[in-house]
Amino acid sequence: MGAGPTARYVVVGAGSAGCVLAERLSADGDAQVVLIEAGGPDRRAEIGIPAAFPSLFGTSADWGYRTTPQPGLGGRTLNWPRGRTLGGSSSLNAQIWTRGHLADFDGWAEDDGCAGWSAGEVLPYFARAEDRSGAGAYGSGGPIRIEDLRDPSPATAEFLGACAEAGLPALDDGRPLEPEGAGPVRATQRGGRRWSAADGYLRPALRRENLTVVTDARVERILIEDGRAVGVAYTTADGPAEARADGEVLLAAGAIGSPQLLMLSGVGDADELRGHGITVHAHLPRVGRGLADHLYVPLAFEAHGRVTPGVTDRQGEITEFLRGRRGRLTSNLAEAVAFLRSGPGLPAPDLEFVWMLVPFLDQERAARQHGVTLGVVLLRPRSHGTVRLASADPAAHPVIDPRYLSDPDGDDLRVLTEGIHRAQQVLTRPALAARLGAPLTPRALDPDPGTVHALTRTHAETLYHPVGTCGMGGDPEAVLDPHLRVRGVAGLRVVDASALPSLPRGHTHAPTVMLAERAADLILAEAAQHRRGALAGR
Repeated sequence: MGAGPTARYVVVGAGSAGCVLAERLSADGDAQVVLIEAGGPDRRAEIGIPAAFPSLFGTSADWGYRTTPQPGLGGRTLNWPRGRTLGGSSSLNAQIWTRGHLADFDGWAEDDGCAGWSAGEVLPYFARAEDRSGAGAYGSGGPIRIEDLRDPSPATAEFLGACAEAGLPALDDGRPLEPEGAGPVRATQRGGRRWSAADGYLRPALRRENLTVVTDARVERILIEDGRAVGVAYTTADGPAEARADGEVLLAAGAIGSPQLLMLSGVGDADELRGHGITVHAHLPRVGRGLADHLYVPLAFEAHGRVTPGVTDRQGEITEFLRGRRGRLTSNLAEAVAFLRSGPGLPAPDLEFVWMLVPFLDQERAARQHGVTLGVVLLRPRSHGTVRLASADPAAHPVIDPRYLSDPDGDDLRVLTEGIHRAQQVLTRPALAARLGAPLTPRALDPDPGTVHALTRTHAETLYHPVGTCGMGGDPEAVLDPHLRVRGVAGLRVVDASALPSLPRGHTHAPTVMLAERAADLILAEAAQHRRGALAGR
Protein backbone atom coordinates (compact mmCIF):
# COMPACT_ATOMS: atom_id res chain seq x y z
CA MET A 1 0.00 0.00 0.00
CA GLY A 2 1.54 3.30 -1.10
CA ALA A 3 1.83 6.21 1.28
CA GLY A 4 -0.79 8.89 0.75
CA PRO A 5 -1.60 12.28 2.20
CA THR A 6 -2.79 12.94 5.74
CA ALA A 7 -5.28 15.71 6.43
CA ARG A 8 -7.90 16.91 8.83
CA TYR A 9 -10.57 16.39 6.18
CA VAL A 10 -10.61 13.85 3.36
CA VAL A 11 -13.33 14.64 0.80
CA VAL A 12 -14.37 11.94 -1.67
CA GLY A 13 -15.74 13.33 -4.93
CA ALA A 14 -15.10 16.68 -6.61
CA GLY A 15 -18.66 17.29 -7.78
CA SER A 16 -21.05 20.07 -6.82
CA ALA A 17 -20.79 19.32 -3.08
CA GLY A 18 -17.16 18.25 -2.95
CA CYS A 19 -15.94 21.46 -4.57
CA VAL A 20 -17.88 23.51 -2.01
CA LEU A 21 -16.39 21.53 0.88
CA ALA A 22 -12.85 21.79 -0.47
CA GLU A 23 -13.07 25.56 -0.72
CA ARG A 24 -14.89 26.29 2.53
CA LEU A 25 -12.89 23.88 4.72
CA SER A 26 -9.53 25.06 3.39
CA ALA A 27 -10.38 28.76 3.47
CA ASP A 28 -8.67 29.60 6.77
CA GLY A 29 -5.38 28.10 5.58
CA ASP A 30 -5.10 26.01 8.74
CA ALA A 31 -6.81 22.65 8.22
CA GLN A 32 -5.28 20.32 5.64
CA VAL A 33 -7.88 19.15 3.11
CA VAL A 34 -7.51 16.33 0.61
CA LEU A 35 -10.03 16.11 -2.26
CA ILE A 36 -10.08 12.85 -4.22
CA GLU A 37 -11.79 12.60 -7.60
CA ALA A 38 -12.25 9.44 -9.66
CA GLY A 39 -12.18 11.32 -12.96
CA GLY A 40 -9.63 13.60 -14.50
CA PRO A 41 -9.28 17.37 -14.76
CA ASP A 42 -12.12 19.27 -16.46
CA ARG A 43 -10.10 20.20 -19.53
CA ARG A 44 -12.35 18.87 -22.27
CA ALA A 45 -13.44 21.72 -24.54
CA GLU A 46 -17.04 20.48 -24.56
CA ILE A 47 -17.37 21.16 -20.83
CA GLY A 48 -17.08 24.91 -21.35
CA ILE A 49 -19.46 25.03 -24.34
CA PRO A 50 -23.01 25.17 -22.92
CA ALA A 51 -24.76 23.47 -25.85
CA ALA A 52 -22.24 20.63 -26.03
CA PHE A 53 -23.16 18.82 -22.83
CA PRO A 54 -24.94 15.83 -24.49
CA SER A 55 -21.70 15.04 -26.33
CA LEU A 56 -20.08 14.34 -22.95
CA PHE A 57 -22.43 11.45 -22.23
CA GLY A 58 -20.64 8.14 -22.65
CA THR A 59 -17.16 9.70 -22.53
CA SER A 60 -14.47 9.41 -19.86
CA ALA A 61 -16.13 12.36 -18.09
CA ASP A 62 -19.26 10.25 -17.47
CA TRP A 63 -19.64 7.30 -15.10
CA GLY A 64 -21.89 5.69 -17.71
CA TYR A 65 -24.36 4.08 -15.34
CA ARG A 66 -27.38 2.12 -16.54
CA THR A 67 -30.51 1.09 -14.72
CA THR A 68 -32.01 -2.34 -14.48
CA PRO A 69 -34.89 -3.04 -16.90
CA GLN A 70 -37.88 -0.98 -15.75
CA PRO A 71 -41.25 -2.78 -15.83
CA GLY A 72 -43.06 0.54 -15.60
CA LEU A 73 -41.29 1.70 -18.77
CA GLY A 74 -41.92 -1.34 -20.91
CA GLY A 75 -38.81 -3.17 -19.70
CA ARG A 76 -36.45 -0.50 -20.98
CA THR A 77 -32.98 0.04 -19.50
CA LEU A 78 -32.06 3.71 -19.14
CA ASN A 79 -28.71 5.44 -19.36
CA TRP A 80 -27.88 7.43 -16.23
CA PRO A 81 -25.05 9.87 -17.02
CA ARG A 82 -23.20 11.20 -13.95
CA GLY A 83 -20.18 13.48 -13.94
CA ARG A 84 -16.75 11.88 -13.52
CA THR A 85 -14.43 14.88 -13.67
CA LEU A 86 -13.67 17.98 -11.62
CA GLY A 87 -17.03 19.65 -11.09
CA GLY A 88 -18.85 16.32 -11.29
CA SER A 89 -22.30 16.59 -12.81
CA SER A 90 -22.09 20.40 -12.70
CA SER A 91 -19.61 19.95 -15.57
CA LEU A 92 -22.10 17.87 -17.59
CA ASN A 93 -25.52 19.28 -16.74
CA ALA A 94 -27.82 21.69 -18.56
CA GLN A 95 -26.77 24.55 -16.25
CA ILE A 96 -30.25 25.23 -14.87
CA TRP A 97 -30.29 26.91 -11.45
CA THR A 98 -33.52 26.40 -9.55
CA ARG A 99 -33.58 26.37 -5.76
CA GLY A 100 -36.67 24.25 -5.26
CA HIS A 101 -39.79 25.29 -3.37
CA LEU A 102 -40.02 26.47 0.23
CA ALA A 103 -42.48 23.60 0.81
CA ASP A 104 -39.61 21.18 0.10
CA PHE A 105 -37.39 22.49 2.86
CA ASP A 106 -40.16 23.10 5.35
CA GLY A 107 -41.17 19.49 4.67
CA TRP A 108 -37.65 18.32 5.47
CA ALA A 109 -37.79 20.14 8.81
CA GLU A 110 -41.36 19.27 9.77
CA ASP A 111 -42.04 15.86 8.19
CA ASP A 112 -38.55 14.35 8.11
CA GLY A 113 -37.32 15.68 11.44
CA CYS A 114 -34.42 17.58 9.87
CA ALA A 115 -34.03 20.45 12.33
CA GLY A 116 -32.15 23.35 10.80
CA TRP A 117 -33.25 22.69 7.21
CA SER A 118 -36.46 24.76 6.95
CA ALA A 119 -36.83 27.23 4.10
CA GLY A 120 -35.93 30.18 6.29
CA GLU A 121 -32.84 28.40 7.59
CA VAL A 122 -31.48 27.29 4.21
CA LEU A 123 -32.18 30.58 2.42
CA PRO A 124 -28.92 32.26 3.56
CA TYR A 125 -26.92 29.35 2.14
CA PHE A 126 -28.51 29.68 -1.28
CA ALA A 127 -27.79 33.40 -1.21
CA ARG A 128 -24.20 32.84 -0.08
CA ALA A 129 -23.56 30.55 -3.05
CA GLU A 130 -25.07 32.81 -5.70
CA ASP A 131 -23.75 35.61 -7.88
CA ARG A 132 -26.76 36.59 -9.94
CA SER A 133 -26.52 39.17 -12.70
CA GLY A 134 -29.56 41.37 -13.27
CA ALA A 135 -32.70 41.69 -11.20
CA GLY A 136 -34.21 39.15 -8.86
CA ALA A 137 -34.08 38.10 -5.24
CA TYR A 138 -30.90 36.06 -5.50
CA GLY A 139 -27.55 36.37 -3.79
CA SER A 140 -24.68 38.38 -5.23
CA GLY A 141 -20.94 37.98 -4.94
CA GLY A 142 -21.02 34.21 -4.33
CA PRO A 143 -18.98 31.59 -6.18
CA ILE A 144 -21.76 30.38 -8.54
CA ARG A 145 -22.35 32.83 -11.36
CA ILE A 146 -25.98 32.88 -12.56
CA GLU A 147 -26.86 34.71 -15.76
CA ASP A 148 -29.59 35.06 -18.34
CA LEU A 149 -28.80 33.27 -21.60
CA ARG A 150 -26.88 35.56 -23.95
CA ASP A 151 -28.54 34.56 -27.22
CA PRO A 152 -31.78 32.66 -26.62
CA SER A 153 -33.69 31.33 -29.59
CA PRO A 154 -36.75 33.22 -30.84
CA ALA A 155 -38.56 29.90 -30.41
CA THR A 156 -38.20 30.29 -26.64
CA ALA A 157 -40.11 33.57 -26.66
CA GLU A 158 -42.75 31.83 -28.76
CA PHE A 159 -43.01 29.03 -26.20
CA LEU A 160 -43.41 31.52 -23.36
CA GLY A 161 -46.08 33.27 -25.43
CA ALA A 162 -47.91 29.97 -25.81
CA CYS A 163 -47.72 29.42 -22.05
CA ALA A 164 -49.33 32.82 -21.50
CA GLU A 165 -52.03 31.97 -24.04
CA ALA A 166 -52.67 28.74 -22.11
CA GLY A 167 -53.16 30.69 -18.88
CA LEU A 168 -49.81 30.05 -17.18
CA PRO A 169 -48.56 33.12 -15.28
CA ALA A 170 -45.07 34.52 -15.71
CA LEU A 171 -42.44 33.11 -13.36
CA ASP A 172 -41.68 35.70 -10.67
CA ASP A 173 -37.92 36.13 -10.44
CA GLY A 174 -38.39 37.98 -7.19
CA ARG A 175 -39.63 34.80 -5.46
CA PRO A 176 -37.07 32.11 -6.30
CA LEU A 177 -38.22 29.87 -3.43
CA GLU A 178 -41.81 29.89 -4.71
CA PRO A 179 -41.45 28.98 -8.39
CA GLU A 180 -44.75 28.87 -10.25
CA GLY A 181 -45.51 29.80 -13.85
CA ALA A 182 -43.34 30.01 -16.97
CA GLY A 183 -40.13 31.88 -17.62
CA PRO A 184 -36.62 31.76 -19.09
CA VAL A 185 -34.02 29.72 -17.25
CA ARG A 186 -31.36 31.16 -14.97
CA ALA A 187 -28.16 29.51 -16.11
CA THR A 188 -24.89 28.75 -14.34
CA GLN A 189 -22.83 30.55 -16.94
CA ARG A 190 -20.29 33.38 -17.04
CA GLY A 191 -20.12 35.35 -20.24
CA GLY A 192 -21.64 32.60 -22.38
CA ARG A 193 -19.51 29.79 -20.93
CA ARG A 194 -20.51 27.05 -18.46
CA TRP A 195 -19.70 27.96 -14.86
CA SER A 196 -19.39 24.75 -12.85
CA ALA A 197 -18.78 24.18 -9.15
CA ALA A 198 -15.15 23.57 -10.07
CA ASP A 199 -15.01 27.01 -11.71
CA GLY A 200 -16.72 28.78 -8.84
CA TYR A 201 -15.33 27.03 -5.79
CA LEU A 202 -12.38 24.80 -6.56
CA ARG A 203 -10.33 26.81 -9.04
CA PRO A 204 -9.81 29.81 -6.71
CA ALA A 205 -8.83 27.46 -3.85
CA LEU A 206 -6.19 25.47 -5.76
CA ARG A 207 -3.44 27.95 -4.92
CA ARG A 208 -3.78 27.16 -1.20
CA GLU A 209 -1.00 25.03 0.21
CA ASN A 210 -3.38 23.29 2.61
CA LEU A 211 -5.55 21.87 -0.23
CA THR A 212 -4.43 18.77 -2.10
CA VAL A 213 -6.45 17.53 -5.08
CA VAL A 214 -5.92 13.98 -6.32
CA THR A 215 -7.53 13.13 -9.68
CA ASP A 216 -7.90 9.83 -11.56
CA ALA A 217 -8.15 8.08 -8.21
CA ARG A 218 -10.89 5.53 -7.52
CA VAL A 219 -11.77 5.32 -3.84
CA GLU A 220 -12.40 1.68 -2.99
CA ARG A 221 -13.44 1.81 0.66
CA ILE A 222 -13.56 3.91 3.80
CA LEU A 223 -11.07 2.88 6.46
CA ILE A 224 -13.01 2.25 9.67
CA GLU A 225 -11.15 1.47 12.90
CA ASP A 226 -12.83 0.99 16.27
CA GLY A 227 -16.06 2.45 14.97
CA ARG A 228 -14.46 5.56 13.48
CA ALA A 229 -13.67 6.56 9.89
CA VAL A 230 -9.93 7.31 9.74
CA GLY A 231 -9.37 7.64 6.00
CA VAL A 232 -9.95 6.02 2.62
CA ALA A 233 -8.19 3.50 0.43
CA TYR A 234 -7.92 4.42 -3.23
CA THR A 235 -6.22 3.34 -6.43
CA THR A 236 -4.42 5.37 -9.09
CA ALA A 237 -2.32 4.43 -12.09
CA ASP A 238 0.60 4.17 -9.66
CA GLY A 239 -1.18 1.58 -7.54
CA PRO A 240 -3.06 1.49 -4.24
CA ALA A 241 -2.72 4.24 -1.64
CA GLU A 242 -4.40 5.60 1.46
CA ALA A 243 -5.43 9.08 2.60
CA ARG A 244 -5.73 9.38 6.37
CA ALA A 245 -8.04 11.81 8.15
CA ASP A 246 -7.48 12.93 11.73
CA GLY A 247 -10.73 14.90 11.59
CA GLU A 248 -13.47 13.60 9.29
CA VAL A 249 -14.07 11.67 6.10
CA LEU A 250 -16.67 13.40 3.94
CA LEU A 251 -18.40 11.41 1.22
CA ALA A 252 -19.48 13.61 -1.70
CA ALA A 253 -19.54 10.92 -4.35
CA GLY A 254 -23.18 11.45 -5.33
CA ALA A 255 -26.43 9.55 -5.06
CA ILE A 256 -24.88 6.46 -6.66
CA GLY A 257 -21.27 6.60 -5.50
CA SER A 258 -21.83 7.45 -1.83
CA PRO A 259 -24.15 4.53 -0.96
CA GLN A 260 -21.93 2.21 -2.97
CA LEU A 261 -18.87 3.27 -0.96
CA LEU A 262 -20.70 2.94 2.33
CA MET A 263 -21.74 -0.60 1.47
CA LEU A 264 -18.28 -1.56 0.20
CA SER A 265 -16.96 -0.31 3.55
CA GLY A 266 -19.32 -2.38 5.66
CA VAL A 267 -22.06 0.18 6.29
CA GLY A 268 -25.48 -0.96 5.13
CA ASP A 269 -27.85 -3.89 5.44
CA ALA A 270 -25.87 -6.49 7.40
CA ASP A 271 -27.32 -9.53 5.65
CA GLU A 272 -26.68 -8.13 2.19
CA LEU A 273 -23.13 -7.12 3.07
CA ARG A 274 -22.32 -10.54 4.49
CA GLY A 275 -23.71 -12.06 1.31
CA HIS A 276 -20.94 -10.23 -0.55
CA GLY A 277 -18.32 -11.26 1.98
CA ILE A 278 -18.01 -7.75 3.43
CA THR A 279 -17.26 -7.24 7.13
CA VAL A 280 -20.10 -5.28 8.77
CA HIS A 281 -19.20 -2.11 10.70
CA ALA A 282 -22.70 -0.61 11.00
CA HIS A 283 -26.08 -2.15 10.26
CA LEU A 284 -27.94 0.61 8.38
CA PRO A 285 -30.59 -1.06 6.20
CA ARG A 286 -31.63 2.19 4.53
CA VAL A 287 -28.29 2.72 2.79
CA GLY A 288 -29.10 2.60 -0.93
CA ARG A 289 -32.85 2.75 -0.37
CA GLY A 290 -35.10 5.76 -0.91
CA LEU A 291 -33.78 6.41 -4.42
CA ALA A 292 -35.92 9.05 -6.13
CA ASP A 293 -35.50 10.69 -9.53
CA HIS A 294 -37.35 13.10 -11.78
CA LEU A 295 -38.94 11.19 -14.64
CA TYR A 296 -39.94 13.18 -17.70
CA VAL A 297 -41.78 12.56 -20.95
CA PRO A 298 -40.31 14.19 -24.10
CA LEU A 299 -42.84 15.61 -26.56
CA ALA A 300 -40.56 16.29 -29.53
CA PHE A 301 -41.36 17.99 -32.86
CA GLU A 302 -39.66 19.03 -36.04
CA ALA A 303 -39.06 22.78 -36.02
CA HIS A 304 -39.32 25.30 -38.82
CA GLY A 305 -36.33 27.58 -39.03
CA ARG A 306 -32.81 27.32 -37.61
CA VAL A 307 -33.40 26.33 -34.01
CA THR A 308 -31.09 23.53 -32.93
CA PRO A 309 -27.36 24.28 -32.46
CA GLY A 310 -24.92 22.38 -34.63
CA VAL A 311 -27.31 21.38 -37.41
CA THR A 312 -27.07 23.97 -40.20
CA ASP A 313 -23.78 25.85 -39.72
CA ARG A 314 -21.77 24.02 -37.08
CA GLN A 315 -18.42 25.57 -38.02
CA GLY A 316 -19.86 29.06 -38.12
CA GLU A 317 -21.40 28.57 -34.69
CA ILE A 318 -18.08 27.34 -33.30
CA THR A 319 -16.30 30.37 -34.74
CA GLU A 320 -18.89 32.73 -33.27
CA PHE A 321 -18.54 31.10 -29.86
CA LEU A 322 -14.75 31.16 -29.87
CA ARG A 323 -14.56 34.80 -31.00
CA GLY A 324 -16.92 36.29 -28.46
CA ARG A 325 -18.86 33.56 -26.69
CA ARG A 326 -21.98 34.45 -28.58
CA GLY A 327 -24.49 32.59 -30.71
CA ARG A 328 -26.33 29.30 -30.52
CA LEU A 329 -23.58 27.38 -28.73
CA THR A 330 -24.14 29.58 -25.67
CA SER A 331 -27.56 27.94 -25.35
CA ASN A 332 -27.94 25.39 -22.59
CA LEU A 333 -30.48 23.69 -24.92
CA ALA A 334 -33.15 23.94 -22.19
CA GLU A 335 -34.00 27.62 -22.38
CA ALA A 336 -37.27 27.91 -20.47
CA VAL A 337 -39.18 26.18 -17.69
CA ALA A 338 -42.66 26.26 -16.23
CA PHE A 339 -43.86 25.04 -12.83
CA LEU A 340 -47.52 24.13 -12.40
CA ARG A 341 -49.92 22.12 -10.25
CA SER A 342 -51.74 19.10 -11.58
CA GLY A 343 -54.85 20.02 -9.60
CA PRO A 344 -56.30 22.34 -6.96
CA GLY A 345 -55.46 22.02 -3.29
CA LEU A 346 -51.81 21.12 -3.72
CA PRO A 347 -49.31 22.99 -1.52
CA ALA A 348 -46.92 23.61 -4.41
CA PRO A 349 -46.31 22.64 -8.06
CA ASP A 350 -45.93 18.95 -8.79
CA LEU A 351 -45.19 19.32 -12.53
CA GLU A 352 -42.53 21.08 -14.55
CA PHE A 353 -42.21 21.83 -18.25
CA VAL A 354 -38.70 22.08 -19.73
CA TRP A 355 -38.51 23.72 -23.17
CA MET A 356 -35.59 22.35 -25.19
CA LEU A 357 -34.24 23.63 -28.51
CA VAL A 358 -33.36 20.15 -29.69
CA PRO A 359 -35.35 16.98 -30.42
CA PHE A 360 -34.15 15.38 -27.19
CA LEU A 361 -35.09 11.76 -27.78
CA ASP A 362 -32.92 8.89 -26.53
CA GLN A 363 -30.79 11.44 -24.66
CA GLU A 364 -30.00 13.25 -27.90
CA ARG A 365 -28.44 10.26 -29.59
CA ALA A 366 -30.94 10.34 -32.46
CA ALA A 367 -30.09 11.87 -35.83
CA ARG A 368 -29.65 15.61 -35.48
CA GLN A 369 -32.20 17.88 -37.10
CA HIS A 370 -33.88 21.14 -36.23
CA GLY A 371 -36.44 20.38 -33.58
CA VAL A 372 -37.83 21.23 -30.17
CA THR A 373 -38.94 19.21 -27.16
CA LEU A 374 -41.33 20.01 -24.38
CA GLY A 375 -40.36 17.78 -21.47
CA VAL A 376 -43.10 17.02 -18.95
CA VAL A 377 -41.47 16.39 -15.58
CA LEU A 378 -42.93 14.60 -12.54
CA LEU A 379 -41.60 16.69 -9.65
CA ARG A 380 -42.81 14.69 -6.63
CA PRO A 381 -42.74 10.98 -7.53
CA ARG A 382 -44.20 8.47 -5.12
CA SER A 383 -42.14 5.66 -6.67
CA HIS A 384 -38.81 4.95 -4.99
CA GLY A 385 -36.02 2.60 -5.91
CA THR A 386 -32.69 1.26 -4.71
CA VAL A 387 -28.95 1.24 -5.30
CA ARG A 388 -27.44 -2.15 -4.46
CA LEU A 389 -24.01 -3.74 -4.76
CA ALA A 390 -23.51 -6.03 -7.72
CA SER A 391 -20.45 -7.49 -5.96
CA ALA A 392 -17.71 -6.55 -3.52
CA ASP A 393 -15.56 -5.37 -6.45
CA PRO A 394 -15.19 -1.56 -6.18
CA ALA A 395 -14.79 -1.32 -9.95
CA ALA A 396 -18.17 -2.92 -10.61
CA HIS A 397 -21.09 -0.56 -11.18
CA PRO A 398 -23.83 -0.96 -8.58
CA VAL A 399 -27.31 -2.22 -9.44
CA ILE A 400 -29.54 0.83 -9.99
CA ASP A 401 -33.28 0.19 -9.89
CA PRO A 402 -35.33 3.43 -9.82
CA ARG A 403 -38.62 1.48 -10.00
CA TYR A 404 -40.24 4.18 -12.11
CA LEU A 405 -44.06 4.28 -12.08
CA SER A 406 -44.22 1.53 -9.46
CA ASP A 407 -46.31 3.33 -6.83
CA PRO A 408 -49.23 1.05 -6.00
CA ASP A 409 -51.95 3.68 -6.40
CA GLY A 410 -50.73 4.79 -9.82
CA ASP A 411 -50.45 8.45 -8.80
CA ASP A 412 -47.21 9.00 -10.72
CA LEU A 413 -48.75 7.95 -14.04
CA ARG A 414 -51.91 9.93 -13.27
CA VAL A 415 -49.97 13.15 -12.59
CA LEU A 416 -47.77 12.69 -15.64
CA THR A 417 -50.86 12.12 -17.77
CA GLU A 418 -52.37 15.38 -16.53
CA GLY A 419 -49.05 17.09 -17.24
CA ILE A 420 -49.02 15.82 -20.82
CA HIS A 421 -52.58 17.04 -21.33
CA ARG A 422 -51.54 20.47 -20.04
CA ALA A 423 -48.47 20.43 -22.29
CA GLN A 424 -50.65 19.60 -25.31
CA GLN A 425 -52.71 22.69 -24.53
CA VAL A 426 -49.55 24.82 -24.68
CA LEU A 427 -48.19 23.18 -27.82
CA THR A 428 -51.38 23.85 -29.79
CA ARG A 429 -51.55 27.59 -29.04
CA PRO A 430 -51.21 30.14 -31.86
CA ALA A 431 -47.83 31.41 -30.62
CA LEU A 432 -46.21 28.10 -31.64
CA ALA A 433 -48.23 27.39 -34.79
CA ALA A 434 -45.60 28.65 -37.23
CA ARG A 435 -42.72 26.94 -35.40
CA LEU A 436 -43.83 23.35 -34.85
CA GLY A 437 -43.63 20.75 -37.56
CA ALA A 438 -44.48 17.06 -37.46
CA PRO A 439 -44.27 15.26 -34.14
CA LEU A 440 -41.12 13.20 -33.61
CA THR A 441 -42.63 11.62 -30.51
CA PRO A 442 -45.39 9.53 -32.13
CA ARG A 443 -48.92 10.80 -31.35
CA ALA A 444 -47.51 13.53 -29.11
CA LEU A 445 -50.70 15.58 -29.41
CA ASP A 446 -53.18 12.73 -28.96
CA PRO A 447 -55.04 13.34 -25.66
CA ASP A 448 -56.48 9.83 -25.38
CA PRO A 449 -55.41 8.50 -21.92
CA GLY A 450 -54.45 5.11 -23.33
CA THR A 451 -52.23 6.76 -25.92
CA VAL A 452 -50.66 9.01 -23.29
CA HIS A 453 -49.95 6.04 -21.02
CA ALA A 454 -48.31 4.12 -23.86
CA LEU A 455 -46.32 7.18 -24.92
CA THR A 456 -45.09 7.63 -21.35
CA ARG A 457 -43.99 4.03 -20.92
CA THR A 458 -42.26 4.05 -24.31
CA HIS A 459 -40.42 7.38 -24.15
CA ALA A 460 -40.08 8.58 -20.53
CA GLU A 461 -36.51 9.25 -19.44
CA THR A 462 -34.49 10.38 -16.45
CA LEU A 463 -33.94 14.11 -15.91
CA TYR A 464 -30.65 13.19 -14.18
CA HIS A 465 -31.73 14.08 -10.63
CA PRO A 466 -31.19 11.03 -8.36
CA VAL A 467 -31.37 11.72 -4.62
CA GLY A 468 -32.17 10.12 -1.29
CA THR A 469 -29.98 7.00 -1.11
CA CYS A 470 -28.33 8.12 2.15
CA GLY A 471 -31.20 10.26 3.36
CA MET A 472 -30.92 12.38 6.48
CA GLY A 473 -33.69 12.50 9.05
CA GLY A 474 -34.67 12.68 12.67
CA ASP A 475 -35.77 9.04 12.59
CA PRO A 476 -33.02 6.98 14.28
CA GLU A 477 -33.20 4.53 11.38
CA ALA A 478 -32.29 7.22 8.84
CA VAL A 479 -28.79 6.81 7.41
CA LEU A 480 -27.77 10.33 8.42
CA ASP A 481 -28.72 12.57 11.29
CA PRO A 482 -29.68 16.20 10.48
CA HIS A 483 -25.99 17.16 10.74
CA LEU A 484 -25.29 14.69 7.90
CA ARG A 485 -23.34 12.35 10.20
CA VAL A 486 -23.52 8.63 9.40
CA ARG A 487 -25.23 6.87 12.26
CA GLY A 488 -23.05 4.26 13.90
CA VAL A 489 -19.71 5.46 12.49
CA ALA A 490 -17.88 8.41 14.04
CA GLY A 491 -15.98 10.90 11.89
CA LEU A 492 -18.01 10.17 8.75
CA ARG A 493 -20.55 12.31 6.93
CA VAL A 494 -22.28 12.22 3.56
CA VAL A 495 -22.60 15.59 1.85
CA ASP A 496 -24.25 15.34 -1.56
CA ALA A 497 -27.64 14.73 -3.21
CA SER A 498 -27.88 11.28 -1.63
CA ALA A 499 -28.49 13.05 1.71
CA LEU A 500 -31.63 14.85 0.52
CA PRO A 501 -34.64 13.30 2.27
CA SER A 502 -36.89 13.98 -0.73
CA LEU A 503 -36.72 15.39 -4.24
CA PRO A 504 -36.88 19.18 -4.47
CA ARG A 505 -39.44 20.69 -6.81
CA GLY A 506 -36.81 21.70 -9.31
CA HIS A 507 -33.33 20.77 -10.49
CA THR A 508 -30.88 19.40 -7.95
CA HIS A 509 -27.65 21.33 -8.55
CA ALA A 510 -28.65 24.35 -6.45
CA PRO A 511 -29.98 22.36 -3.45
CA THR A 512 -26.81 20.25 -3.47
CA VAL A 513 -24.60 23.34 -3.39
CA MET A 514 -26.77 24.77 -0.59
CA LEU A 515 -26.48 21.50 1.34
CA ALA A 516 -22.69 21.59 1.11
CA GLU A 517 -22.54 25.24 2.15
CA ARG A 518 -24.49 24.46 5.30
CA ALA A 519 -22.52 21.26 5.89
CA ALA A 520 -19.27 23.24 5.86
CA ASP A 521 -20.66 25.52 8.56
CA LEU A 522 -21.74 22.51 10.65
CA ILE A 523 -18.35 20.85 10.29
CA LEU A 524 -16.38 23.98 11.18
CA ALA A 525 -18.64 24.78 14.13
CA GLU A 526 -18.25 21.29 15.56
CA ALA A 527 -14.48 21.38 15.07
CA ALA A 528 -14.30 24.72 16.90
CA GLN A 529 -16.41 23.34 19.71
CA HIS A 530 -14.13 20.32 19.98
CA ARG A 531 -11.04 22.54 20.16
CA ARG A 532 -12.63 24.66 22.87
CA GLY A 533 -13.48 21.54 24.84
CA ALA A 534 -9.93 20.22 24.49
CA LEU A 535 -8.47 23.52 25.69
CA ALA A 536 -10.86 23.65 28.64
CA GLY A 537 -9.81 20.14 29.66
CA ARG A 538 -6.14 20.96 29.89
